[in-house]
Amino acid sequence: MNEPWMNAQFIVATANLLNFALPNRMFYHNTEPYTPQQYQDKLAALAPLFARLQADVIGVQEVWDEQALIDLCAKAGMANYHVAVPLASNSPTSQLTQGHGAQGTPAVGLISRFEISKVDLLTQMPSTALMDIPDMGIYRRFNRPPVVAELQLPTGQSLTVVVAHLKSKRPEYLEDENGKPLEDRDDPLIRVRAKLRSLCMRAAEAAGIRQMVIERLRHNNQPLILLGDMNDVMQSVTCQLLSESGEVFYDKGNRDIVLYDASSIQTRTPWLRDVAYTHIHQGMPEVLDQILVSEQFLNDSKFAVGEVLQVDYFNDHLKFVYEQRPTDHGLVRAQIRLYQAN
Repeated sequence: MNEPWMNAQFIVATANLLNFALPNRMFYHNTEPYTPQQYQDKLAALAPLFARLQADVIGVQEVWDEQALIDLCAKAGMANYHVAVPLASNSPTSQLTQGHGAQGTPAVGLISRFEISKVDLLTQMPSTALMDIPDMGIYRRFNRPPVVAELQLPTGQSLTVVVAHLKSKRPEYLEDENGKPLEDRDDPLIRVRAKLRSLCMRAAEAAGIRQMVIERLRHNNQPLILLGDMNDVMQSVTCQLLSESGEVFYDKGNRDIVLYDASSIQTRTPWLRDVAYTHIHQGMPEVLDQILVSEQFLNDSKFAVGEVLQVDYFNDHLKFVYEQRPTDHGLVRAQIRLYQAN
């Protein structure tokens, strides 16, 4: 049996930063870039949120410039943290971006107090996830490639962290190479088909991540945490595809490869999941930002290296009207206590 190691715990969090870009740089063709003052205002609004998280590891989404994230860490008192957003790099030596930051779509990344020993990108859709999207063809590449990082925890335990941002529910309308609409966006039947495309893309991305998770978890005791903006509630088909925790009811052997919703297995305050939300869509609160953990953080598992103590939601900024909201998502964190093996 494992015994708790005194004061050995860490906090992991996820944060959608809503088009986080440097000032005076165009990110979307139909969106004005931030002025220097707007950029400073965004930093000033996000920094207290980051400071309140007190997180050791934060998965981030919607980052256009890695330097903006470095600036945020400095302002939040996290200047010593490691920052990795490969597809938003501002380094001229980056083979992925040539220093120009993200192009076309924002990137996901990771901030970590612990050293990041390895960073990979999941760019190509695995064979299991290949899908023919209506009117678009085979979906072969992730729109926002997930980041897969290896960290080392204070106990010496290696940890895999996967940061994802799945396709939104926004209708995926057909456009030409210049962004000009190719179909009538006011036609309700066209809108249905465009939403179907989005659903198929999100499902394919979930299946692609799922295949990678199975390959990494099968027949070993390597802990893994998947977090990010999944653009769907935990009960949705896409999030259940990511997790597959329901399979354990039929075969306990599946514990080896399933992921668990951190909020549903927290040992300190499980009632919190009933009052949580991270996004408000058309007036309805939803939890779209998820933290999923492998069996190694399930407190009743014989392979546990720790347990999820508590999951917290930081969403006060969603309750009020701002001229420029720092982000349209709540932030989620999970406090995890680590064990030391006898």
